[in-house]
Amino acid sequence: MKPIDLQVEGARQGAIEVARNRMIFVMALFALGFLTLTVKLVSVGVFQANKGDYRQVASANTAMLAARADIVDRNGIVLATNLKTPSLGVNPHKIENAELLSYKIAEILPSLKREDILANLTSERRHVWIKRKLTPKQMFEINKLGEPGLVFSDAEKRIYPHGSLVSHVLGSVGVDNQPSAGVELFFDDRLSDPLKTEQPLELSIDVRLQYILHQEISNSMEKFSAKGGAGVIMDVNTGEVVALVSLPDFDPNEYVKPTDSRRFNQILQGAYELGSGFKTFTIASALENGITDLSGGYDASKPVRVSGFTIHDDHAKNRWLSVPEIYVYSSNIGTLKMAQENGVENQKAFFDKLGLFRKTDIEIHEKGAPILPYQWGPTELVTTSYGHGIAVTPLHLATGVSAMINGGRLNAATLIKKNNTYAQDVSYIESEQVLSPETSEIMRNLMHLVVEYGTGKSAKVDGYLIGGKTGTANKPAEKGDGFRGYKKEIISSFVSAFPIDNPRYVIFAMLDEPHGIKETFNMASGGWTAAPLVGNIISRVGPLMGVEPAEKNIIEFEELMLVSGTEE
Repeated sequence: MKPIDLQVEGARQGAIEVARNRMIFVMALFALGFLTLTVKLVSVGVFQANKGDYRQVASANTAMLAARADIVDRNGIVLATNLKTPSLGVNPHKIENAELLSYKIAEILPSLKREDILANLTSERRHVWIKRKLTPKQMFEINKLGEPGLVFSDAEKRIYPHGSLVSHVLGSVGVDNQPSAGVELFFDDRLSDPLKTEQPLELSIDVRLQYILHQEISNSMEKFSAKGGAGVIMDVNTGEVVALVSLPDFDPNEYVKPTDSRRFNQILQGAYELGSGFKTFTIASALENGITDLSGGYDASKPVRVSGFTIHDDHAKNRWLSVPEIYVYSSNIGTLKMAQENGVENQKAFFDKLGLFRKTDIEIHEKGAPILPYQWGPTELVTTSYGHGIAVTPLHLATGVSAMINGGRLNAATLIKKNNTYAQDVSYIESEQVLSPETSEIMRNLMHLVVEYGTGKSAKVDGYLIGGKTGTANKPAEKGDGFRGYKKEIISSFVSAFPIDNPRYVIFAMLDEPHGIKETFNMASGGWTAAPLVGNIISRVGPLMGVEPAEKNIIEFEELMLVSGTEE
């Protein structure tokens, strides 16, 4: 009996082993199945994101590619920012009835042509954009269609909260936030850098001053029925542009064709003959080179003939004029005689030192180059001395005048706030001493006398010491192959500095083709139109910027003025 019991026990043990092995095998299969399922779920949920549906992938990619840093003014006020907006795309391979769907979509999106919609719905591609930047209502109506082949993606839309107010500085962006002009284009690499989009670009612009400048120029354009207008306010000690306006302007929130004339920036792109504003440079050069001094003067008793042209004074005194009087009464005759004594080479060298022969260095690509004489002879010496025969941008003039009154330092104009978080991205140009402090002080006094006694009297503002220079120039007429004289239409301008005893700002304003009115005795020159415009600007900007009223009304050496016959 004993051997039989051993055999039974052995068989039983073998059966248990087999059962155990089978159970382990089954459990391993279940574990492998669950592992496969887990990997699949992770793959689908995280990496593929619904392989046939591009919603999540497109959304993530679009948001990443379209993100841009904010742009703010010098006080942190937002000038350009981003807003997430849905865009409509389609996977044509999932569309069953493209013809019917095209009609439905065209009804919801009437700005699109049905034929174009149908072409997108029947494309061979796996993803096609139908419409960018949908409104919430449009998105709701598209969703109601219940069409699985239609997909939505969030994208960044560039928003300009102030509309057209700063358009010529900011520029704009197009589809996929691609910039087309302004600081948006100039600083595109930094604004679109994914690692730095949280860091705003800080401009030198003060939106408060921008609003004042915009409003006053707009009012004057309407008052004098001008074709256009422009202005700039610059810090004379740093070169920072705190306001820049060119009218007409455009709304960067809306698409504007690159060829639209409203995109033209008159301050940076327009090269104009700015007239008597150039007398500031001519007189400064003669004083700096020791050609004359404040006790000197020139005979302006009769017109002068130069190369067949007769040059006369618009505010003729018909007598000998002192150097201060030549500037205050804006004498073409006195200025050209001073330039003749100074000489071509001295005058060219001084203009060149002021940067008048090259583009400005401001951080915008769309900048105009000066239009210079083909040659520099006796005629060109004379005409350029009072701002004819040479065309520069208004920014050239404002930058040069800043150097005339700030102690003689030429500061490159900039749109970036200095000493800010973006400073490491801007290579600032060191200021250059182009005029002695002594001559600069003389020029400050001369500019003040223009406002007190001369053609700039209408720029006076109670409580402020102001300096300035009027400019009036006929627009050149071009016919056929080149220059053919001048038209009767004019550009009127006024460049001003205040407070003139310790300058902080230069303000330039101009009106394109203004018309005289009864109030100005039908006169449209700079003294009648642009000077009061700048006066209005100063009366609002001064208190806002903390410029204290002056205790005295007149500054040095007015005894040099022969205050007789000071009418315009």
